[in-house]
Amino acid sequence: MRLLVIEDERELAGLMCEALERAGMHSDCFGEIGAAEHVLQNVHYDAILLDLSLPDGRGETLLLNHRRNGGSAPVLIVTATDAVHSRIECLNLGADDYLVKPFDSGELVARVRALLRRPGGALGVTLVLGKLSFDTIARDVTAAGASIPLSRRELEVLEHLMRRAGRVVPKDLLEVKLYDADTGPDSNPIPVHVHNLRRKLEHHETGIEIHTIRGVGYLVSERQ
Repeated sequence: MRLLVIEDERELAGLMCEALERAGMHSDCFGEIGAAEHVLQNVHYDAILLDLSLPDGRGETLLLNHRRNGGSAPVLIVTATDAVHSRIECLNLGADDYLVKPFDSGELVARVRALLRRPGGALGVTLVLGKLSFDTIARDVTAAGASIPLSRRELEVLEHLMRRAGRVVPKDLLEVKLYDADTGPDSNPIPVHVHNLRRKLEHHETGIEIHTIRGVGYLVSERQ
């Protein structure tokens, strides 16, 4: 799960990103429209959190351009502007929700999750394959009722594979989804996470297996 946060108040942006990270959602943060529009041309985001008052222009402009360019990622407006006419304008321009500052971090995360659970969104409720069940809200994985302890990265890899069960997920796509634009990969590359995940799934007899498609990526399917 990868989100784009467009907020020029650094302290607030940091708090927002921390709350999203704790909820298992990666976020890239930018404080200007120009930088955000540039990254939108090169990176796919599952949702956008957008302030309206930015140093180089209005958030409404970015929202309008995003929709005109065919951008389908849901947009949550996060702003201090509480006027009804502003809400109406943003919704008419293509925003999906509107949150007024100050707000509770729990509400922010809940609203983002609600957007991602909509039809076609990146976040489902429960994924099931073989004997494996993945509650993507509670971030809990079980097999035949028994919980399987997984690291955050292992959970993310598993979620992306299960959402595309039976299809190859390119290794490059997993890297884009898992790692922030600024920090890059952590000390354990994707193959290490996949190896550890595969070992745990086999140990718990989940009935699924992860296939390595050499030079391309990975595929998860029920064990035959």
